[in-house]
Amino acid sequence: MIDGIQRLPLRRFEDERGWLIELRRESLLPKPTRQTNVSFSQQGVIRGLHYHERGQDDLFVCLQGTARIVVLDRSSGETFTEDIGDENPVALYIPGRHAHGFEALTDVLFCYHVTEEYDPADPDEHGIPWDDPRVVELWSTRTPTLSQRDASS
Repeated sequence: MIDGIQRLPLRRFEDERGWLIELRRESLLPKPTRQTNVSFSQQGVIRGLHYHERGQDDLFVCLQGTARIVVLDRSSGETFTEDIGDENPVALYIPGRHAHGFEALTDVLFCYHVTEEYDPADPDEHGIPWDDPRVVELWSTRTPTLSQRDASS
């Protein structure tokens, strides 16, 4: 496991009314989160790889579907990947110094809690191409759907 990544299993509590999952418990995290974002991605979308230089960390949770998380330690070149979601309900805490992103293996509803609020006037987001030789073999697709920003990384 890459230094600083934490794997947090999510427990599902079910009864006749339905279920409940605790997504985040601040006492288990190295830093408190400051903003929560939810995205929907169609199968085949890759978001990332992004990294942050001013200390933003991310807590990734796939709420519905299955997403492949890919992390690259930019200093050592070490990689980490795990498929999370319906069949593997875990949250992954990722220090922002590592390049990180995800691929929607199915249509996904994805949640990420971040330790810094996004500032559009001075964003702390930097990119590494999804097809960087250190990670290209970790994705399941060779023809992803990318944002304009990710396509130009």
